[in-house]
Amino acid sequence: MDIARSENNGWNCPSCGRRVPGRIRACRCGFEQPSATWSAGDGPGTSRPWAAGLPLLAIGLVFGAALALYPWKEPPAAATETPVAAVPAARTAVSVPPEDQPDTPQPADEAAPIEPVRAAEPTVTPPETARLEDLVSRVVPAVAFIQAGQNRGTGFFIARDKLLTNAHVVGGQTSVKLQLGETSYAARVINVSTGSDLAVLQVYNASPSQPVLSLGSVSSARVGEEVIAVGSALGVLSNTVTRGIISAVRKAGPITLIQTDAAINPGNSGGPLVNRAGQVIGINSLRAGQQAEGVAFAVAIDHATQLLNGERMADSQTPLGSLTKMLDGRSETDAQRSRGEEEYTRALDRIARTAAELDSFWTRYATGCVTSVAATGDHPWFAAYQPNGVRLGTSVTIDCNEWLDTVEERADDIRDEMERAGEAARQRGVYPGTARDLRRRYRMTWAGWDR
Repeated sequence: MDIARSENNGWNCPSCGRRVPGRIRACRCGFEQPSATWSAGDGPGTSRPWAAGLPLLAIGLVFGAALALYPWKEPPAAATETPVAAVPAARTAVSVPPEDQPDTPQPADEAAPIEPVRAAEPTVTPPETARLEDLVSRVVPAVAFIQAGQNRGTGFFIARDKLLTNAHVVGGQTSVKLQLGETSYAARVINVSTGSDLAVLQVYNASPSQPVLSLGSVSSARVGEEVIAVGSALGVLSNTVTRGIISAVRKAGPITLIQTDAAINPGNSGGPLVNRAGQVIGINSLRAGQQAEGVAFAVAIDHATQLLNGERMADSQTPLGSLTKMLDGRSETDAQRSRGEEEYTRALDRIARTAAELDSFWTRYATGCVTSVAATGDHPWFAAYQPNGVRLGTSVTIDCNEWLDTVEERADDIRDEMERAGEAARQRGVYPGTARDLRRRYRMTWAGWDR
């Protein structure tokens, strides 16, 4: 059947002749177009050459959308990279595995590059230093108290039968006494260098298990480094430990001195100055005088190493002389005189304590035994130094003659100590007036000391 087509995309009903819009298939009269000739949009028989491409266009749009929404993933890490579990905890970085990352990619300007996890690099660990109390417990058993005539000081073992100390501690003695805890030793002086104020001692019958100290070097000393000094403070307080820092490393003439604020008192001379690694870096020798606080010096251990190797420092100037000249321009003689005053003061302090004990013994029995006394000094028992200086009576509670013999024996010991200390002071150049003032301070005045 031929259905007429108009330019307005309608059709004429062949049954009744009405004009029917192209989008309507059936006429009001009941006529209906066949399916083969009708197309909803253009009317029957309309030719659409572009309609054949619509399915292909739809397929292309679906495929493009699938590509845009596909969750692209990064390939897994190469097998040669170090797994996270093999890295120490301190360097392990927590990363999200690829399958757990969000599907939405990050903007290019915010995404951080992913670096492979590398094994930890080796680090250089400094040698551990011992706790202070552990260090002291190792050092003290190697430190000994030294008595050389009237001089007292400290020394320390560097070998089973060998010690180091100061030359001014041994003085002119060829043998000395050592006290190490409850054990006493005898030792001989085998090498002395007054130029570096050092001496080497050889111990008789040394213990095979004697602890020793290792020697370091002043080259390892750093200003601010913590150190300890061990010695016999005041000549009676053995194994005294003080702590401080290295304040400076100085040259005093040819001698290298380590300045420290660790307390170094009379009697500490010859003791070790030890760093926290347990090495001896200096030998405690002197302090800068009564007016200075926290200023003490140790001779660098390198000079002891030289002495042990057979090298001796010239004896023209001692460390004390070089230091005092550097500080205030005093001569070596002035320095020795100052040292002599300090030694005489220490001796008087020790003797005065013994004299106080004899005072008590005298006072306890003199009332019952003594009828007259020719006292000419600070202590009544000084009369025992004079012939017939003490006249005795009788007592019913004590043998007065035996009591006086004991007084005279103790008084003689004190007189011997005073004479030795006085002679040492004279050899050091201590002025007689200074010596008298010191005796007056310690209540040891007697005319016989100046004879």
